[in-house]
Amino acid sequence: QVQLVESGGGLVQPGGSLRLSCAASGSIFSISGMGWYRQAPGQQRELVAFITSGGTTNYADSVKGRFTISRDNAKRTVSLQMNSLKPEDTAVYYCYANLKQRDYGRFNVYWGQGTQVTVSS
Repeated sequence: QVQLVESGGGLVQPGGSLRLSCAASGSIFSISGMGWYRQAPGQQRELVAFITSGGTTNYADSVKGRFTISRDNAKRTVSLQMNSLKPEDTAVYYCYANLKQRDYGRFNVYWGQGTQVTVSS
């Protein structure tokens, strides 16, 4: 079994900051990409940021310069530092990990349960 557990969501005023964290646990052989998606009410889920095992990052245009993704391979964690938050950042944020459970297995994507981020005054 594999679990991804997120933490760090909440309510913040515009211009404020939040840090999301996600920890992967269970039967894991290796993890390649990790990242974050978000889904606002009535909208499709969109990619926010991802990071490869080597540390290469990519961001949605809407968050470039405000969000920073990082990971700790030893701890199997991925984090998202969100600064200068805007009301339009309000969404449920989901972490994911592309991983395999065995040396001879294939990679599959696993998801966290989601954490609510609300940006409002």
